[in-house]
Amino acid sequence: MNSGQSWMTREKRSNRYKRHWESCGPQPMGTLIKVSFSHLRKSSMMFFVNPKKTHAKEPIKGSYCYSLHSSHETLLVKRFLKMFLKVQLNWNVVIPAESLDIKGLMLQKAILIRLLDDFSTKRATKDLGYLLAVTTLDKIGEGKVREHSGDVLFPVTFTCLSFKVFKGEIVEGVVHKILKHGVFMRCGPIENLYLSNQKMSDYEYQIGESPCFLNMKTGSRIEKDVGLRCVVIGVKYMEAMKEIQAVVGLEGDYLGPV
Repeated sequence: MNSGQSWMTREKRSNRYKRHWESCGPQPMGTLIKVSFSHLRKSSMMFFVNPKKTHAKEPIKGSYCYSLHSSHETLLVKRFLKMFLKVQLNWNVVIPAESLDIKGLMLQKAILIRLLDDFSTKRATKDLGYLLAVTTLDKIGEGKVREHSGDVLFPVTFTCLSFKVFKGEIVEGVVHKILKHGVFMRCGPIENLYLSNQKMSDYEYQIGESPCFLNMKTGSRIEKDVGLRCVVIGVKYMEAMKEIQAVVGLEGDYLGPV
């Protein structure tokens, strides 16, 4: 990895995106943070922290930057371009009538806990992708009593982190299923990245106890549990299952097994 200065010099060439990561405190240089998506089938990703104090904008292709709100440290996520999004949402949180005897910080805690419970059941949306974590509770509005139940509805504004893939970006996944017509991969919370045999030229399907796709020229193999770098060709949101599926290919430079 290059120095923080070289990363920031190249990163400043683009100013279309500016995102912050507020869920982590200050971290020393070289710290490796693992973000676990345990509620999304236990997938995870790794992040490197760089202490360069600057606001993050869109990075160069092949890396990703976030700026920690508390210390303006820069978080560099290698190999990913636009997957992680910071968004602010407005939801309504309902607090049961029996819980309304609490006040002040305890009421705020009850609202936050209920928000987190509601958030965990949402899973994914078409526009935002997979909802990963609430980072800040920004505002709690005035409560409104429901006539029949006595419950109180509080409008809340909060910031969250989501995960979404975009057409044309480079992603890395791990192969978990081999079929004659292609392979399926996992990438973070996404379970179904599909690579067709028509999108991996020079690879041929090999039948056997451990089936794979073999490149006759280079000898490289695409088999189960192999990491694969590829380009996203298309993305589809499945409303009924609340999940995202994507089609990927190996047509491009530096794509293939890693």
